Amino acid sequence: MQEDLIYEILSVVEEIPEGCVATYGQIARLIGREKNSRLVGKALSMAEYYGEYPCHRVVNHAGRLVPGWREQGVLLIREGVPLKDEFHVDLRQCQWEI
Repeated sequence: MQEDLIYEILSVVEEIPEGCVATYGQIARLIGREKNSRLVGKALSMAEYYGEYPCHRVVNHAGRLVPGWREQGVLLIREGVPLKDEFHVDLRQCQWEI
């Protein structure tokens, strides 16, 4: 994956305000690659090698948290993001409006 693309994705993630979440698809649309939400997920999985970014604020289209990353829910709750259940945020209440 090209570093330029990774930084483009991470620059959008960096803009997500505290207390809000964005979806992979939403980020893909913002960078002009609307059909590449999986590409966004792949880039975020490598984010730790590029600095500190609020990747915990990104969820799937249904508001599902990343499977196996329990810290994500804890970080979101600390920011005031409402969870519908243990594995989903309530997108109606906290989705980033651009």
